[in-house]
Amino acid sequence: MKMMIRSAGLCSAFVLAAVMVTSSAWAQANDVPQRKELRRADLSGAPGMEVILSIVEYKPGDAANLHLHHGVEAAYIMEGGMVQAPGKDPVELKTGTPNINLRDVPHAGWKVVGDRSIKILTVHVVDKGKPLYDWVKQ
Repeated sequence: MKMMIRSAGLCSAFVLAAVMVTSSAWAQANDVPQRKELRRADLSGAPGMEVILSIVEYKPGDAANLHLHHGVEAAYIMEGGMVQAPGKDPVELKTGTPNINLRDVPHAGWKVVGDRSIKILTVHVVDKGKPLYDWVKQ
C-alpha cells in the first residue's frame, strides 16, 4: 500500500513538472526576445490578474509585430527612434512619450528604421495564465 501511495505521489510530481515545462514553453512562444522582464506580481484585490514590469529594446531592423494584450499596457519611451509601419511613412517615437494600449486592441505593427535603438518601459496589467502577446495578422 505504501508503495502504491509513493508511486502515485511520484507520478503526480512528474505530471506537475511536465505541465510547468509545457506552460513555460507556451508562454515563451508568445513573447518577444527583445523583452526583459524585471518584475511580476499578482494584482492585489483583483484575483486572476497580474502586473508585469519589463523593458523592451528594439534595435535597428527589429520589428514589433502587430499584437494585443489581455489587459492594459502602459508604456514609456525611454529612448526614442524612428519606426515604419508597412505602406506608411516613417514616424518618430519620441523619448519621454507615454502611451496606453487598451485590452484586446491591436497595436504596434512597425519596424525600427534608422540607426537608433528604441527602449520602452512597459507595465502590463493582464489576465494571469493568458499569453502576454497575442499576434494579429496584418
